Amino acid sequence: MNDSMFLDSTRLDPTREAAPGELIQLTPLVRRILAGNASAMTYKGTCTYVIGHGEVSVIDPGPEDPDHIKALLTALKGESIAQILVTHTHRDHSPGARLLSKATGAPIYGCALPSPARPMSASEWDRFKKSHDLDYEPTSILSDGQRLAGMDHTFTVIATPGHTTNHLVFALEEEASLFSGDHVMGWATTVIAPPDGKLSTYMASLEKLRARKDELYWPAHGGPVMEPQRLLRGFIQHRHQREMAILNRLEAGDQTCETIVQNVYGNLGPGLQGAAALSVLAHLEDLAESGRVTISGDGGIEGHFGLA
Repeated sequence: MNDSMFLDSTRLDPTREAAPGELIQLTPLVRRILAGNASAMTYKGTCTYVIGHGEVSVIDPGPEDPDHIKALLTALKGESIAQILVTHTHRDHSPGARLLSKATGAPIYGCALPSPARPMSASEWDRFKKSHDLDYEPTSILSDGQRLAGMDHTFTVIATPGHTTNHLVFALEEEASLFSGDHVMGWATTVIAPPDGKLSTYMASLEKLRARKDELYWPAHGGPVMEPQRLLRGFIQHRHQREMAILNRLEAGDQTCETIVQNVYGNLGPGLQGAAALSVLAHLEDLAESGRVTISGDGGIEGHFGLA
C-alpha cells in the first residue's frame, strides 16, 4: 500500500506548490501533479488531480504530453487507476486521458462531446477545432447529479456550462471540496469564447455553485480556492461591471470588439487580447439576446455592434 495513506493529515498543506512532474499530497485524499504546459492561458500549467489511494481516480490528465503521463504513472507505481474523469474537452485537459487509458486500461468518464452553442462561421470553426479535442472518446458520459464512487471516495457530478457547453465539475463528498476545472479559478476569471462559451449559462452555473456548501475548490489551473463563496460573488459582480463598461463604450460610439477591448482593458498583453475580445463578444451576444444591443455585418468577433 502507498505510504501516503499513513500521512499525518495535520501536516498537509493544500496550498503547497511543486515543479511540473512532481506528485504531491495536499489533503488526505487529494494529490496533484502539474503538467509542463505553462502559458498566458494556462498559468503555471494544467493541474492533474489524483484522488484516493490504492485504486485511484485521476481528473483531467491534461494535454497530449507523453512525459506528463509517464511522470504520473511513475509516481503512482504500486497503485492502479480505476477511472479517469474529464471536466471538458479543451486541448489542455482531455487529450491526456487517451494516453492514460491506453497505458492502463482505465475507463474515461466525463463530459459530453464538444458541441457549440450556435452555428459557426468558417473562422469560428477553425478556432473551435484548434481549441477542442475532437478525438475525445469517453467510455461513459456523466450527467448532472450523478454520483460516481471510487474505492475510498465519492464524487457528485455537477454540470457547469458556460466556459464550454460541456463543462462539468466534480464534488468530493468526503472532503466537502470541488474540482472546478476552468469554471472557477483563483488566478483569473475564465474565458468565455463564443460560439462554444455562453455568458448566460456561465452566470447560471456560478449561481448553481453558490447554492452549494463546498468549502474548498481545486481548479485546473492555479492553487486552491480557500473561500469559494466569496470568489463566486466576486466573479458575478465582475461580470456585471464588465457589462456596464461595454454598454458605456457602445454609448460612446465603439462598434467592434477590438475597439471595446482597447478602451475597457487598457494595456493588455498581446497574448491575452484575443481572449479578451472573445469575452467581450460573449457579453455582446448576451446583450443582443436581451434586446439591448444590435449586431450587424457577419456577426461573431468581426461583427459590428450598437445600442438597440
